[in-house]
Amino acid sequence: MNTLTIDIRKAEPRDASAIAEVHQQAWRGAYSGIIPHRTLTSMINRRGVDWWANAIRKAATVLVVEIGGTVAGYATIGKNRARELRQQGEIYELYLRPEYQGIGLGSRLFKAAKARLADHGLRGLVVWALEDNHNALAFYAGNGGRDIAEGVEVFEQKALKKVAFVWND
Repeated sequence: MNTLTIDIRKAEPRDASAIAEVHQQAWRGAYSGIIPHRTLTSMINRRGVDWWANAIRKAATVLVVEIGGTVAGYATIGKNRARELRQQGEIYELYLRPEYQGIGLGSRLFKAAKARLADHGLRGLVVWALEDNHNALAFYAGNGGRDIAEGVEVFEQKALKKVAFVWND
């Protein structure tokens, strides 16, 4: 019998290639047909290995979830950027490789990111998701988030609504 370990930890520069791969796969899966193709491709291409290595080396807090030694997903976290919301922490991104979705890893990574923000003294949490990304909306609602605000992101003159989910604990 093989035992797979699941580990959630702070990313290291050696993880940059795996995170770039997760980013590419997860974004294509989540946003194809939502964000215009040319813009989506450009957004993905901007975030290659060097971009992630630099983000990890600098102040960005990037967490990874590993299963059996393979980086299955990542989360980026920090201070809330929306001044109109009183929550202090924010999960900027939380993505998994498509083959690791739906088995509970996302919820584990979410809880770890939430705990890490609290450990840094950031009270409350906000996460933004595009309204057309139904999987993300269901995920955050299923993890106890309350939908309290809306905004708009524009991609190639296409305005897409986004939704803010909050947790106050």
